[in-house]
Amino acid sequence: MSDQAELLLDARNGVGESPVWDAARQCLWWVDIPGKQLWCWSVASGRALQWPTPEQTGCIALAAGSEALPHGQWIAAMETGVARLTPQTDGTVDCAWITRIDQPEAGMRFNDGRCDRQGRLRAGTMVMDMSLARASGSLYGLDGTRLHELLDGFITPNGMAFSPDGRTMYLSDSHPDVQTVWAFDYDTGTGTPHDRRVFIDFKPLPGRPDGAAVDADGCYWICGNDAGLVHRFTPDGRLDRSLPVPVKKPAMCAFGGAGLDTLFVTSIRPGGDLTDQPLAGGVFALRPGVRGLDEPRCVP
Repeated sequence: MSDQAELLLDARNGVGESPVWDAARQCLWWVDIPGKQLWCWSVASGRALQWPTPEQTGCIALAAGSEALPHGQWIAAMETGVARLTPQTDGTVDCAWITRIDQPEAGMRFNDGRCDRQGRLRAGTMVMDMSLARASGSLYGLDGTRLHELLDGFITPNGMAFSPDGRTMYLSDSHPDVQTVWAFDYDTGTGTPHDRRVFIDFKPLPGRPDGAAVDADGCYWICGNDAGLVHRFTPDGRLDRSLPVPVKKPAMCAFGGAGLDTLFVTSIRPGGDLTDQPLAGGVFALRPGVRGLDEPRCVP
């Protein structure tokens, strides 16, 4: 592989999201949100497995202490709350709810999220019908079994990532009306973001800000949805480079592979004519010449 995107799997996901590298099993995991599926691609076999999820799932994190389980255990933020999903070898999933949420209006679900460096899940909610442009979304923190609101006023929260030292949190709103990435100072003791500031104004840039990851140099990689690009920004917010992928809607990226030097990218398969992007909804891999960071295990 190289910095030229190569097809890993023609998954044809409606919305491929939340890629997570599982170093113990040398597998890439992700979800197809509208397909209600949890996916796993194995380096050893080159094949993918999938399991049904009880609700649409916006993001997943590997649970700490689940290494002995054949497929691990996953903390999943879905429509009505956060649950432990344990994939079984027979293709079924055991679901145990950690906590439920009272959404402020109908038709909402969790979207993008990930763990901070201490293993605490942070995830945003959104109104699924983006055409309504309803700023009813919030960022929630899962601490133990308690789900609490950290920030509010988002239409489509996205781009969650943390600096290598965990003291800066990144968060975007990818809705066409907003298209902004913010940086926050992050209290690693309490898990609280504060001192919000604009990190990237995406409006003059190609694509809308979607899912993101941070590399070992502290640079922020974010998918340029609608532009077929993955952008890298330096810690001071300067655009460093943009790498193309052969689909219009890359959704989220994550570092993985044996040396954490592979950038995996999931994507969206929209309706309509796809003759100009037949691989939409696929998962891609690039070698951008930098390394990522180990993804923290979730400690709910």
